[in-house]
Amino acid sequence: MILKIHPTNPNPRNINMILECLSDGGLIIFPTDTIYGMGGGIRQPKVLDRICAIKGIKKEKANFSFIFHDLSMLSEFTKPIGDNVFKMMRRNLPGPFTFILEANNNIPRIFQSKKKTIGIRIPSQPIITSIVRDFGSPIMTTSLVDEEDEMGNYLTDPEEINERYKDKVDIIIDGGMGENVASTVVDCTDNEILIVRQGKGKLE
Repeated sequence: MILKIHPTNPNPRNINMILECLSDGGLIIFPTDTIYGMGGGIRQPKVLDRICAIKGIKKEKANFSFIFHDLSMLSEFTKPIGDNVFKMMRRNLPGPFTFILEANNNIPRIFQSKKKTIGIRIPSQPIITSIVRDFGSPIMTTSLVDEEDEMGNYLTDPEEINERYKDKVDIIIDGGMGENVASTVVDCTDNEILIVRQGKGKLE
């Protein structure tokens, strides 16, 4: 099912359908401020199983970030953040960044790795952040790579995404054309700031 969502005036009925889908362990595709993502509720193990099956990868090799609504959600899932890192994040979020932080034990076991880190996103994309806010919990996300493209580009057209994935996911959110540039990844573990992948975001 594909649902066209207006970013500033969404249809409440459509939003409720998405929230019910997430609560039932559904798998959705959604726009961000960079590329389209695929994911679902972080406490729904079957969502992870479905994504790994679709992408043809093993769970231990799956690369996920969590989408948060705002910085106030962080303390539930991360260890205390140093002032310098927090101020830097506050300057740059919402925005096209993935910040890697030290995770605490509230992260569901299926996402806990030996490194005990978590990648967090707060996109400047009102559709998905509003859904996360109303859902009341972060949403796991993985990038929607065009596996038919030898250059490893991303799928950007909602109609093409629908053709490829309509039988594999529960809801595809049409938020308009996406971009083909991923987020900038910034490692903030140990309170140090290191850019490990330069993407769309430019750190301030």
